[in-house]
Formats: sequence, C-alpha cells, structure tokens
Amino acid sequence: MSKLLIIDDDVDVLSAAKLFLKRHFGQVDIEKNPERIPFLITNGNYDVVLLDMNFTRDVNTGKEGFEWLDRILDIDPLISVVLFTAYGDVEMAVRAIKVGAVDFVLKPWENTKLLDTMQSAYEIRLQKTGKSEEKKKSASKVDIIGSSPAMLKIFETIEQVAATDANILILGENGTGKDLIARALHEKSNRAEMPFIHADLGAISETLFESELFGHVKGAFTDAREDRAGRFEEANNGTIFLDEIGNIPLPLQAKLLNVLQNRSITKVGSNKSKTIDIRLICATNEPIYERVAQRTFRQDLLYRINTIEIKLPSLRERPEDILPLAEHFLKIYRKKYNRPVNTISATLAKQLQRYHWAGNVRELQHAVERAVILAKGNTLQPEDFFFETRQESAPSFDQTYQLEEVEKMLIIKTLKKFNGNITDAAREMGLTRQALYRRVEKYGI
Repeated sequence: MSKLLIIDDDVDVLSAAKLFLKRHFGQVDIEKNPERIPFLITNGNYDVVLLDMNFTRDVNTGKEGFEWLDRILDIDPLISVVLFTAYGDVEMAVRAIKVGAVDFVLKPWENTKLLDTMQSAYEIRLQKTGKSEEKKKSASKVDIIGSSPAMLKIFETIEQVAATDANILILGENGTGKDLIARALHEKSNRAEMPFIHADLGAISETLFESELFGHVKGAFTDAREDRAGRFEEANNGTIFLDEIGNIPLPLQAKLLNVLQNRSITKVGSNKSKTIDIRLICATNEPIYERVAQRTFRQDLLYRINTIEIKLPSLRERPEDILPLAEHFLKIYRKKYNRPVNTISATLAKQLQRYHWAGNVRELQHAVERAVILAKGNTLQPEDFFFETRQESAPSFDQTYQLEEVEKMLIIKTLKKFNGNITDAAREMGLTRQALYRRVEKYGI
C-alpha cells in the first residue's frame, strides 16, 4: 500500500492536500510540527514525503526545508522527498534536487501537476526499493472469484470489451462486486496506466455535485479558496467510474448528459470549457429501466451510458461460487488478524451454500471476517457464524453483516436520541454536519 506523509505548518494546506491526494494513495498522513519528523520517518515506513520548506524561521529562504530534507534522507536514504513552497524559484528547485529531493512543487498548486509529481515520486521509491515490477504484477490482478457459468460469461464479456472505449453499464444488487468489474475493465484496457477515478454519486450531495464532478475555480463560492479539479478532469486520459448513477436527481442528469455528449467540462465559476478524454463506466443497483418508464431517469442518458451492459448475478444465483469465495476471504483475514484458522468444516460449508446471502458477496465477506476474529478453534464451525432465520424481520445490529445497514441504523438511533438535531447527532458520532447530511441523504433517512 502506498504511504504518503505531508508536513506543513498551515493546517488549511494540510487538509486540502490530504483531501485531494487520499483518493490516489493508500494512506495519507499529515503533520504540522516538523519536530516529529524523525519519529514519523523512523516508524511510519513512508514511500513519499511532501515537505514544506518554510516553518517558523527564515520565512522564505527554504533553509528549514533543506535541513529537514537532510534529516529525512539520513534516516531513510531510499525515501522520495518532494519539497513544497510558496516562494520557490528555479535556483532553489535545482539545489533541492541536487541534494536529494526528487522534485519541487510550488504553492498554490495545480491538482494535476501535484498528482503527477507525487505519483512519479512514488514510482521512483518503488524503483529504488526494487518493488516496481512487483507493483505492476499485483496491480494488474483484480480478485474476482467465480467459476459458475454466469461469472464465466461475464469474464468473457470483460475480455471482449475491455480494450474498446465503449461505455459500460454494470447492473446488480448491492454487494455483488460492481466496483471490481469496473476495475477489471480498466486494468485490461488500453488506459490501464492512466488514472481510474471512482465517484460514488450516491454519496455526493446535490449542492456539491457540479463542483465534485466538474471542479471549480477560486472564488466560485464561499469556501472555494483555490481552483480545484473535479473527478472528470482527474480521470482525463483514463477511466471514470460513476457508481450508483441511478441516484442522480433529474436536473443533474441533464448536466451530466451534456458533459458526456460534448466530452467537455466547465468548472463552477468559469465560462471556459475544457475537453476531456475518458472511458466511462457506470453502475447502479436501481431497476433503471423501471426508472425510465416512471420518468425519473432520462432515457437519453441511459442510451448514452449503456453501449454495453453487464448484469451481475446475485450470490444466491451462483451457489457454486460461495465456498471458493469463503475460502478466499478466510485466507485474507487469517493473515490480516494473524489467526490460526485454516479450514471450513463440512457442516458449515453446507450451511453457507444454503444461506440466502441477501447482502451478496459483501455480506459473505463481512461474515467470514467476523467468524475468523471470533473463532475458538482452527476450523470455522456453524457456531462461528450468525445465520439469520427470520428474513422478513428488520435487521438489528446483531443481525446483519452489512456495514451500510449498521451505519444507517446507528444514524437513526443517534438522531432519535437528539430529537433530530443534526448538530448534536454529528458531534456524538464524531462527524461534521456535512458528513452526516451526506449519509442522511444517501440512506433516505
């Protein structure tokens, strides 16, 4: 997993950089106090450090940046360090690279430039540590388990259409693995080396839709302190995956359709359009054709996104894949939690295959994870699982393995506790008001 550390004395810079870069790196940590650098570098196993050049003294000379660069490279000579400053010039950049930095970024940054620089720095780290080829091999393998006729047909479709730029619509219930199919299509395409950007439309509020997808310019609205690239611009020359596209309100469908037809975006607050080159993959668990008949989803938008349709079967429609999937998750969580659980008993195997799995592969995955953690022996037994027998009853915290259901129930419970007061409920849950609002909208609470 790629690990990035950002060190800057400006909290706003740290927040903005983390918000953008966490979409592209496995882990992004931030630190305001440079005195913690030795501890963090010694214990954090970071691949790339984005280091401010000026903290409390010497204002704009960059002296502190060079001093901390030397300290970092003394601790880990193979780490990639990118220097960050609002006062840089060519001479300082050349000097930084000569003494060990891999690159130099000026504030205020341009998102595309910042991302390119950080990804290049990460590749340099992999080359230094001999992990570049290993990364390529692992990155090209998406874990999609299945040997049932339904899944074999889907694998065949992926092979046929991946190399094309045809728009793909993936249909299927929650938890069937639509995101894995999207990633497999990207990794087998001619754009595999370019960005894959996942946009969960069900989690984006209506007011932020245009800004999140198309970007905005500085001053476009109150909190727009700088230009920001949207998801489409980030995906330029690569693939954009619009998940839960069936949740978009009608007015926003028209705006999205316009972008897809013209292959250009206009940032919020700007009157200049920018051409984009993207591969479009969409997914939904909604009965999309019923939505079209009900006139809650535009027919012309559906025609635009479904050049090729891939319909994922539910897990109960491919019972022969249940055991291979369970064994796959067992291996993952046995290693993750360092548990001596090696096998699945024959009795449990039969029960797993008979169970309804309303939450599909995702429910099975969470069930196996929980069982591995709680198992008392080396073999998973039926008592290590909870098999819900009253399917018609509403799930409780103890009756579901689906994280989304648990989150929804927790939000409802907390809102009841505070009589619907969003501010108090958000504080109780450790969320911002905006984050809680997004979840309330997502779950229709």
